[in-house]
Amino acid sequence: MIVPVILCGGSGTRLWPASRKAYPKQFTNLLGDESLYQMTLRRLTGPQFSAPLVMTGDEFRFMATEQAAAIGLTDARVVIEPDTRDTAPAILAAALLLKDTPDAVMLVAPSDHVIGDLAAFHRALDVAVGATQDGTMVTLGIPPTRAETGYGYLELTGPPDPERPNLVRSFREKPDRATAEQMVTAGRYLWNGGIFAFTVRDVLAAFADHAPDLVEPCTAAVAQGKEDLGFLRLAPGPYSEARAISFDYAIMENVARVAAVPFDGGWSDLGSWDALWQALEPDADGMVTDGSVTALDCSESYLRSEDENIHLVGLGLTNTVAVAMRDAVLVADKSRAQDVKAIVANLRAAKTAQADDYPRFHRPWGWYETLCAGGRFQVKRIKVKPGGVLSLQSHMHRSEHWIVVEGTAEVTIGDDVKLVTENESVYIPLGAKHRMANRGHLPMYLIEVQTGSYLGEDDITRYEDIYDRT
Repeated sequence: MIVPVILCGGSGTRLWPASRKAYPKQFTNLLGDESLYQMTLRRLTGPQFSAPLVMTGDEFRFMATEQAAAIGLTDARVVIEPDTRDTAPAILAAALLLKDTPDAVMLVAPSDHVIGDLAAFHRALDVAVGATQDGTMVTLGIPPTRAETGYGYLELTGPPDPERPNLVRSFREKPDRATAEQMVTAGRYLWNGGIFAFTVRDVLAAFADHAPDLVEPCTAAVAQGKEDLGFLRLAPGPYSEARAISFDYAIMENVARVAAVPFDGGWSDLGSWDALWQALEPDADGMVTDGSVTALDCSESYLRSEDENIHLVGLGLTNTVAVAMRDAVLVADKSRAQDVKAIVANLRAAKTAQADDYPRFHRPWGWYETLCAGGRFQVKRIKVKPGGVLSLQSHMHRSEHWIVVEGTAEVTIGDDVKLVTENESVYIPLGAKHRMANRGHLPMYLIEVQTGSYLGEDDITRYEDIYDRT
């Protein structure tokens, strides 16, 4: 049995502004009509796989289940990490959840990678899974196509053979340019693809031997975990005591026998705008455009507009990345794409909201976005999905007008419950208990006009919530 363990908690800051802490890259449609997370689920679904374990954070739990259901996958088990502790504690928690099936093979994969050749990928997985049967810990390695300084490398004991597992001599961290060029020339190095395979028994033994300090807090976090609306929520107290460390550092660099299976099938971690530009296959001029874009006399560049109301125009650009969103615009030299993470750090230090906030705020019932705001007013557009129900709540500092522009809303104000249909409106006085629900089968949209002395999202007192938000 192969159990996919999908790591789904990263923030993808190098793809800012399209990827942010509030809505990271694995949930965005960077390459087409499906998100990277959905593409990951698809390639790890089939007769050889059991239901996946999805390790994610509290803020992403509903996104993970909804996007899985949207592609017809309803058996994924979503496990909520109460705190970000890097990959080692997450993988250990997953192994502990599977300890009753010690011979099962765990296939650990990030949720935000791209695989071009699925047939080649599954062939590589077959080799990797076979190698786990003698106690070997296996990783997929990518034959380097360039002297990349943004990836870690695997040093093999000899030239890579794609038909068998190759013993790993050492793990090498992200090198400088000169060292990367030497590694590529040497011919016995692979990029570390971050995809692992091992049996439950072997990985638990490896943690006991090489990271014993993680075992107690993670075991307690699993044992004290609670089911919550179909999710498994790990206990926050003990999990927060686990040391934050990557699986590579904690385990793979320390176990006695590690093998790499070379995989040359269009892999990318989409770790930068330059990587996304390459994955999207530039035209003869080296250009990739996406969305509402016009490019004239441009080359070797990537132009993207995330908003249909913003038309991005490039003139005479070379080696440039330009990404336009409604609340932020990035313009960068493509060769500096790896440095976007530093820009996000600067924005956070300056307490700039766009560092982490997404212009569209996703909620379990739908989403909202701010259209305009002033000192004492704010106008939002809100979508409530079929079956979505906002919490029963009140506000101390603002009143609200709701104007339904599409669909029908069931509105509760105090003890009064009524239907408000398209082109109708309702007023919610300051302090009144109120709720909105979409009981229909189609999405419902409304415009919300807030007025008052304070309009922050923390001015909410919740009395009931079907999503159990605190």
